[in-house]
Amino acid sequence: MTESVFLQAFKGNEERVPVWFMRQAGRYLPEYQAIRKYHSLDEMFSTPELAAEITCQPIDILRVDAAILFADILTLPSHMGFDIHFDPQKGPVIGNPVSGARDLSYIHDTDRIKHIEKTIALVKDRLPAYIPLIGFAGSPFTVLCYCIEGGSSDRFKSAFAYMSEQPEQFKQLMEIFTRNTINYLKMQRQAGADAFQLFDTWAGMLAPEDYHAFVLPYVQRIFAAVDLPSIYYVKNSLPVLGGMVQSGANFVSVDETVPLDNCPLLEQSGLGVQGNLSNRALYEDYPVLEQKVDKILLDASRFKKYIFNLNHGVLPDMNVEKLKFVTRKVQSFKRKLVKV
Repeated sequence: MTESVFLQAFKGNEERVPVWFMRQAGRYLPEYQAIRKYHSLDEMFSTPELAAEITCQPIDILRVDAAILFADILTLPSHMGFDIHFDPQKGPVIGNPVSGARDLSYIHDTDRIKHIEKTIALVKDRLPAYIPLIGFAGSPFTVLCYCIEGGSSDRFKSAFAYMSEQPEQFKQLMEIFTRNTINYLKMQRQAGADAFQLFDTWAGMLAPEDYHAFVLPYVQRIFAAVDLPSIYYVKNSLPVLGGMVQSGANFVSVDETVPLDNCPLLEQSGLGVQGNLSNRALYEDYPVLEQKVDKILLDASRFKKYIFNLNHGVLPDMNVEKLKFVTRKVQSFKRKLVKV
């Protein structure tokens, strides 16, 4: 069996640049909307047959080089005692957010989530042998932000106040979430996931010293504990890039704040790099979009290990044909490493 080009990238011997997109399984696809018309988000996340179909759709439609598990970043805490449901307008809503020490009593450990195990099994049965499945989890910090805030936010005021005013209790919660994240990812590995990405979306909001105190030690434990090819993603990567390269991940996935053509820290780290086309570039006309894709590919030629992706997730109104265009463009690129 020929090893997938995606997994080859972790060894630095890929035949060409692999490509996949964060949030590639989602609402911009008409095929996804056809399912969403008859099912709630809660049903879609918790029904293995639906989640497996949605996971595989981008492979059939876009022809990308890897699938990523269709699940939510809050799947894990919903099995740890948090009351979570998905509102069509508000997104995730947590009925019992953490607000003090007494709330720790209802949080419990979990080591199996049966519908995730079954979804992975169904996906693996359906995918071609050369297409790997990327498992994923939210990082303890990012997930904890939601669980304190009670849902989505662009500032997470309550979470940051909690971290500042009750730092020891915040770290106690980070211990609990770290332990369970490790269990969750090990479960995905045992079920058949070929790699995993840890999403630390909100860690880039922190000052570097806070990142090193409240985030880095915990993600280091996760990457050390889970024996799979690994990717670490942070939105607004540049302020905490120094910590990201110390995380223990095989690849760091960076957003557009990190210039791939001039980043000595990444070049000297020897780590794989994933990224970082702005998802807003997908609104451009094809000639402009092509130029931006070409620049990313050329800039990334200085990294021995590289995977093409976006700066963040696919937006809900993206044109499917633009994503197909980018996929074909990346897959046809003749890569030649540049010595720096």
